Amino acid sequence: MADVYDIVLLTLKVGFVGVLGALPFALLFGYILARWDFWGKAILSAIIMLPLVMPPVVTGLILLDLFGPNGILGQFFAQFGIIFAFRWTGAALAAGLVALPLMVRPIRQGFEAVDDELYEALSVMGQGRWKIFILLDLPTALPAILAGIILGFAKALGEFGATITFVASIPNETQTLSLAVFSALQQPDSALKVLILVSLSIALSVISVVGSELLVQKISDKIKGRGK
Repeated sequence: MADVYDIVLLTLKVGFVGVLGALPFALLFGYILARWDFWGKAILSAIIMLPLVMPPVVTGLILLDLFGPNGILGQFFAQFGIIFAFRWTGAALAAGLVALPLMVRPIRQGFEAVDDELYEALSVMGQGRWKIFILLDLPTALPAILAGIILGFAKALGEFGATITFVASIPNETQTLSLAVFSALQQPDSALKVLILVSLSIALSVISVVGSELLVQKISDKIKGRGK
């Protein structure tokens, strides 16, 4: 089935672009929540986590209202030739949004694990916040950042509700693995195709999660080795 190959490639592209676009926000929010104390911190954390608890259809409708042809952000980006509604770019946007909470949580924990005494020592030495981030925060939180990236990628691969609401299920454009499984279930005599698509979905998810664990463990061991 040649179309299965195209579906897998599209799914990987949507997941990769979605997570890549979400990563700067995940780092920013993770750092702010870990390092800054301010009024409304709990509210910001709750807003970031909303895509995990809101019905996916609601998330998709919000995206459609904001990034659709008549949406404020949709019209803004359209000036630069960037279209989200009913395009693979919209599928990537939806995937990145639902992956963001899963990325922020471990990244925040990684930044919170930074030794406060080392942080204060670098501050006393005259190092600015940005330099401390590069020299201390980022290397220490690296395993957590990688875990967040891969977990977010795994979540993005299986995104369904927000995607089908925002960009529909268009073959060769927005139809990722999860949407292709749903479409195949509506067709007669498609049991084999469904089995193949489901198997590929499970395989990609397992590879992502296992890869995350192995990569994080490897980097953690290296960091511990340097600290000895």
